[in-house]
Amino acid sequence: MIISNDELKKIYFGAYEFEEKNGYLKANQYSKPQMEYFKKAMDFWYERCDATTAKTLEFITDASQVSFDYKIIWKGSEDSFELMIDGLITEIKYVKDLEDEGTLKFTLPEGKHNVVIYLACDATVLIRNFSIDSTYEIPTKTCKVLWLGDSITQGFGPLRSAETYVSISNRLLNYDTVNQGIGGYVYDKNSLIKMPGYDPDKIIVAMGTNQYGTPTMKDVEEYYETLMSIYGNDIPVLCISPIWRGDHLDEYPVFLRFCENVKKIAGSYKNVKVVDGLKLVPHLSEYYLDDLHPNCLGTEVYARGLVDEIRRIGF
Repeated sequence: MIISNDELKKIYFGAYEFEEKNGYLKANQYSKPQMEYFKKAMDFWYERCDATTAKTLEFITDASQVSFDYKIIWKGSEDSFELMIDGLITEIKYVKDLEDEGTLKFTLPEGKHNVVIYLACDATVLIRNFSIDSTYEIPTKTCKVLWLGDSITQGFGPLRSAETYVSISNRLLNYDTVNQGIGGYVYDKNSLIKMPGYDPDKIIVAMGTNQYGTPTMKDVEEYYETLMSIYGNDIPVLCISPIWRGDHLDEYPVFLRFCENVKKIAGSYKNVKVVDGLKLVPHLSEYYLDDLHPNCLGTEVYARGLVDEIRRIGF
């Protein structure tokens, strides 16, 4: 049976709001005022704020097959659509091997299973005509988490939508996430605009690597001031300071000083817990795509280390 777009929304995770385009469903993680800001600020940001950012279709079912029509209207890097059954990735369809428009079909094993379909991360994907040959249940999540960050948070690096550090962390912690990571982004208070109807239980901020050479920390200070003015001083916030980068080692002392200042500013708020990003991913090129963005190995280590820290500090 083909379910309606209204029913599809119930199993479509990662969206702040939805819109329809010629029968296709498009999921947005940013509000329209935020997207208008990015449009005026920089084309690079605007393209990526509209990306699907590894959103998921999640359900519990004994179905033998599911399918949906897709349409890719923008591509950054060519990562993947992925099928996960009971926590194990069983099928990967790479964007580079797909037409921009078509139908994806997945065969499911016999019996009742927890199913997650990861949509492409660094692309803008529309879907419609979701079909499933049995009934399904909607999974329950632990809490709503707003994730703020740059390209690493958006998911560039592993070139696999299910292997971004946010995707891995979310499936280990069972978060219901709106991922507002955006390639090339920095601490910018202007992007922090209240999203009507959305009240996260927690906020995670992972930024800074794109602006470590800034002469002052004013942008970071104003970012946290604005964040607190919007969401209050009681909401739990986690700051992840920048992870290692090996592409500009001649500037590493400047980078380290910036990381320390980020931790100091964020940690001055009573509702903010700080995780030292430099302790999360080994300082070796083998863990990176380009000495800046973690590859699959790096994101696995990053996510599992982060989850351990989140549990240890009680965030």
